[in-house]
Amino acid sequence: MKVTLEYKSDQEYRSINESGNVVDIDMFPENKQAQSPTQLLLSGVVACAAVDIVSMIKKKRKTLVDFKGSAEGERRDEHPRKFVNIHIHYDLTSPDLTDEEAEKIIQLAVVKYCSVAASLDSEMKITHGHSIIRP
Repeated sequence: MKVTLEYKSDQEYRSINESGNVVDIDMFPENKQAQSPTQLLLSGVVACAAVDIVSMIKKKRKTLVDFKGSAEGERRDEHPRKFVNIHIHYDLTSPDLTDEEAEKIIQLAVVKYCSVAASLDSEMKITHGHSIIRP
């Protein structure tokens, strides 16, 4: 796996993967045009687990009408300003998925299968929650 980084300006970059897919990155404090590197990390965590969550729900033959996720991270004040905790939340729209099933699936996805979360500092706390919305 490899990505290439291109310079656009002092606070703007472009990342390109081996397939040619592009992600713009910026470090502007205001008027952001793209995600920052730390926002991309949060996006990676919430998306990585999402793939497994959706797959496991479908393997259980449950109906998934809609799916949304969010990740919120708290960073320390001193440099390096690494994350000290991340909370992931998923909104699952399903007529037949139970809270118990959702909790088990999300726990497995975040803790066991998400390679992005597993790559982070083991001292960092990652928590998760969910809401089930009935259509």
